[in-house]
Amino acid sequence: MDTRQMRCVITIAEAGSLTKAAERLGLAQPALTQTLNRLEKELGTLLFTRTRRGAALTDAGQAVIDDLRASLAYGDAATERARAMGAGRAGRLTIGFVTHAVYEVLPNALRRLRAEHPQLDVVLREMSNAEQVAALEGGRIDIALLHPPVSVTARVHELRLGEEPLIAALPAAWALDDDGCVSLADVARHGMVWFPEQQIPALRAQLLGAMRRAGHETRVVQDANRTLTVLSCVAAGLGWSLLPRSVRALQHEGVRYAEVRDGAGLPAFELSALWLARSRPTFADAFAAMLRG
Repeated sequence: MDTRQMRCVITIAEAGSLTKAAERLGLAQPALTQTLNRLEKELGTLLFTRTRRGAALTDAGQAVIDDLRASLAYGDAATERARAMGAGRAGRLTIGFVTHAVYEVLPNALRRLRAEHPQLDVVLREMSNAEQVAALEGGRIDIALLHPPVSVTARVHELRLGEEPLIAALPAAWALDDDGCVSLADVARHGMVWFPEQQIPALRAQLLGAMRRAGHETRVVQDANRTLTVLSCVAAGLGWSLLPRSVRALQHEGVRYAEVRDGAGLPAFELSALWLARSRPTFADAFAAMLRG
C-alpha cells in the first residue's frame, strides 16, 4: 500500500463518505472509488461497507486504520526531514562539554540554537578534556567545549569563551575566618582533590606551580575526573579543591565555597570551543555563532 492509497483510506474513514473524501482530496469521486476498489482487490478484503448514507470501516478496516495513520505520519515526517536537510534546516549536532560549560555558556547557546534551528537533532555528551579531543579528532563529536590549552592534530577553529578565577571547595564543617576566606596554606595543608594529570595536564601544572611559587608545596591526594566527583571527595574529607567560581551553582551537601584571600597568582580556569575546520559551513559553525552571543 503506497502513501497515496493510505491517504485515501484515512480520508474516507474520517469523512464518512467517498463524496466528502473526494472533495477533501481534490479528486473526482469516480477516481477515488476506482482507487479504493483496486486496493480492496489487491488486499482480498473490503475495508469499507458502502451504503447510500456513506462509508463505514469494516472489521478489517478497523484493524489497520491506526497502523495506516502511524505509517503515513512517519512518512510525512521523513519527507519533511529530508526537505529540511536539503535546505540546511535540519540535521544532527553532537556537542561534547566539560561540567563547567553547563553553568551558563551551554544553556544560553542551546536556547538560541533551538530558536534558529528547531528541527536540529542535538546530542549532548559530558566528557573530560582528553575524551573530547579524541572524540573530535575521531569524528564522534562535532564541537568540544573544554579547558585550554589542548593539543589537537586536526585543523580546528577555536573560540575562547572566557575565564574565571579559582575559589576553594572545602568541607562544610570547616569554620571560616572573619573575612569568609581561606588561604593557600589552608589548601596545601589539607591536600588537593583535583582532575587527573592526563585530563588537564597544562592547567594542573600551572596550578601546582603557582602554589609552589607562593611557598606551598601541594600534593594532589585524590584524582577525580568529574566536578561532582571532586565535590563528593571534598565532602568525604579527602581533601580540598580549587575550582572555577561558577561552581557555586552546584550546591553539594557537605561542601562550602570560599574565596582564596592570597589567590591572585593562581591560574584562571578558561573555557574554549573547538570544532573541525571544514570547507563548507556546518552546524558546528552555527553553534559557535550562538556561543559568541
